[in-house]
Amino acid sequence: MTTTAIQDEYSDDVSHCYGCGRLNQDGLHIRSFWDGAEAKAMFTPSPHHTAIPGYVYGGLLASLVDCHATGTAAAAARQARAAAAPAGPPPRFVTASLQVEYLRPTPLGPPLSLSARPTEIRGRKIVVEVELTAEDQLCVRGRVVTVEMPEELLRPAVASSPIS
Repeated sequence: MTTTAIQDEYSDDVSHCYGCGRLNQDGLHIRSFWDGAEAKAMFTPSPHHTAIPGYVYGGLLASLVDCHATGTAAAAARQARAAAAPAGPPPRFVTASLQVEYLRPTPLGPPLSLSARPTEIRGRKIVVEVELTAEDQLCVRGRVVTVEMPEELLRPAVASSPIS
């Protein structure tokens, strides 16, 4: 397994995501580690991530699935292109479709474990399957269609002018 998180290798201009951006001081800082055919991550929710007392908010769980999947896609793409592409940061992927199945309530307190693997790699599109467990119980399953970030998103956004 790699010792550097996939998200920590993103270039600065694409490292601001609330879920996984290392440059977002208020973000979740999801960190995924590639292990040759799949990626692993751990995340411990804070008390403010509560849905109802004792359980994790479903929106947080979807965010974990989402960001872990895009990181997995980046690592899988880099591995698939290794012979043809020069070394450097992994390509950045974004979400085209996110499907989340909540299989059982996810307890608040224990660390959450995520594992993800690409199931389809086709050009700029990678489909990733994600499983989230707590205390060895499968709580959430996700399927994420990711696409390589379009070039126009790599340029800084132009601030809109104020309305007069």
